[in-house]
Amino acid sequence: MRSSTSSSRHAAILYAKVLIVICAALIVGFEFLSDYLLKHNSETYARVSQQYAEAIKMRPSRPGEPTSVLMVGNSLLLEGVDVERLKDLTSRQMHICPIFLEATSYYDWFYGLQRLFRQGARPDVVVLGVGVNSFLANSVRQDYAPMMLFDMRDSLRVASDLKLDRTATSNLLLAHSSVFWDTRSLFRTQILRHTVPHYRELVMLLKPLPAIPPTGEFQLLANSRLTQLDELCKANGSKLIILVPPTPSSEDAVRQMTTASQKAGVDTLVPIDPATLSVKYYKSDELHLNSEGAELFTVALAEFLPQTIFHEPLASRD
Repeated sequence: MRSSTSSSRHAAILYAKVLIVICAALIVGFEFLSDYLLKHNSETYARVSQQYAEAIKMRPSRPGEPTSVLMVGNSLLLEGVDVERLKDLTSRQMHICPIFLEATSYYDWFYGLQRLFRQGARPDVVVLGVGVNSFLANSVRQDYAPMMLFDMRDSLRVASDLKLDRTATSNLLLAHSSVFWDTRSLFRTQILRHTVPHYRELVMLLKPLPAIPPTGEFQLLANSRLTQLDELCKANGSKLIILVPPTPSSEDAVRQMTTASQKAGVDTLVPIDPATLSVKYYKSDELHLNSEGAELFTVALAEFLPQTIFHEPLASRD
């Protein structure tokens, strides 16, 4: 005759199995739902996916062909550059392919470029524009970037470079492997944007840009990162150009960045001196260019980018 203890044990095992099956079904369901919502509702995912696919196909230009230029950066370029206008103004000299992902910084693109090169991208020129603060930041974007810019080895190397603890490393690896885990914060952000007035301005207020480090530390950090990026690009047949978009009160940071680039032997492009732009050219967040500012920046970029690449005036190549 079976004891009540034995029956209780079997019942507990059965309940545990049922619970595991339910949890597994929920995990699979959330993953499929997240994947569907991402691919059918995310403008960022659609934009970056298309841009990424085009970037992989980039090859060195042949004689007589426009120079292939891969331009990568964050929201400073996304909102500050009219890509179609830039392409139209430079179509005789360059074939420009952009990948712009908001809130990205040095590490996002250092490892993002490594993966692009591994997948076959071979542009003549790589233009990186994330702003000085983001170039010096010790962080990566926690959503989209792990899934779209990194592979597993990159995620592990990022975790090592940033000295992440086990929890943060696990989050980064899960964000690369799971759509649900990668996008969980995006859904929360969308809800807040629709329910909290002026949500974006509030986030900017609560999370200001990091301070520029002292000159000695600035030069040491910037030189190291510029050298790594330059070596990566040269190893894959590409010329590196650092593009510095204007931000309010960034004159000193721009000067220091230019100095660091010169020491590292990397070309730096500053199409517009930040001191020449008043607040009327910026959006309400006082960081991103508005439509008027973007027009000025795009035209200036179209003029000076060919000069930086070819070391000769744009007019001489018409």
